[in-house]
Amino acid sequence: MSMPAQKQDDQPGHEHLMNPRPDYEPRLKGTGRLKGKVALITGGDSGIGRATAVAFAEEGADIAFVYLDERKDADETRKLIEGRGSRAHAISADLGFPDAAAKVMRETINAFGRLDILVNNCAEQHVVEDFSEIDPDQIERTFRTNIFSYLFVTREALKHLGKGSTIINTASITAFRGNEVLVDYSSTRGAAVAFTRALSQQLAKKGIRVNAVAPGPIWTPLIPASFDKDKVAEFGKNTPLGRPGQPNEVASCFLFLATEESSYITGQVIHVNGGTPI
Repeated sequence: MSMPAQKQDDQPGHEHLMNPRPDYEPRLKGTGRLKGKVALITGGDSGIGRATAVAFAEEGADIAFVYLDERKDADETRKLIEGRGSRAHAISADLGFPDAAAKVMRETINAFGRLDILVNNCAEQHVVEDFSEIDPDQIERTFRTNIFSYLFVTREALKHLGKGSTIINTASITAFRGNEVLVDYSSTRGAAVAFTRALSQQLAKKGIRVNAVAPGPIWTPLIPASFDKDKVAEFGKNTPLGRPGQPNEVASCFLFLATEESSYITGQVIHVNGGTPI
C-alpha cells in the first residue's frame, strides 16, 4: 500500500529555533580508526545521524547517508564530512519500502565499492495524548520508518557485509521505560532492541557484530518539532545529570561500536540517557 512520505531522523526546519544549537563536533580528534572503511547511515542529515556521520568521517571513513527530502540539511552534513577529508554521498529515499532500500544500497556500492558499517537510525515520532484516537495510517507510517526500514536496509546490506563488519541500530530509552504520549514510537523502539538481539545471534558466526544505542533526551531538531514550547524548555532537566544530551555525546557511542575497540561486544544496547537507570 502506498504511504505518504514521512520525515526521517530529525524533523527538518526547526534547528533555527534551538538555543543552544545542537553540537555535532566530534568529542576527540580522529586517529584513523576507520580509515578505508565505508559507512551507510540512515537519517543522516541532522541530529544524531549527522553527528555520527561527522564522527566517522573524523576517523577516516567515507560516508553514504540517507535523508528524506531536506536537501539543505543534507548539504550541510555533506560539507561537514568532506571538511574532514572523507568522501560523502547523500541519497534521498523513503526507506519504509524494500525497493527504496535496494536503491540506496546500489548507490552506496556504486559510489564507494564496498560497505563495512551500517547505522540504522532513521525515525519519526508523533505525540498522541489519547491512543484510542490514533490514526491507523500514522501507526503504519511510524512502523515503516522506524523498524521496517531497519529490516529492509539490513537485508540489502548483508549482501555486502562480511567478517569484521558492524551493524548499529538506534533504539531509545522509550523501548525500556515507555512514553505515555509516544506509544507507537515506543513500540517501534522496542522492536529495534529485539531485532538487534536476534540478528546478532544469527550473524555472530559470520563475524558481523550487531549492537544498538538507546538515547534518552537528546537535544536534536526532533524536540521542537514534537513538543510545545513549555515542554521543550524543560526537556532533559529531569535526568540525574539535569540536562539533555548533545548529538555528539551519542555519536561517540556509535563510533565505539563501529571500531575494533568493541570487538567482544555484540547483541548489546548502550544507554546514553543522562544517568537514568535501566
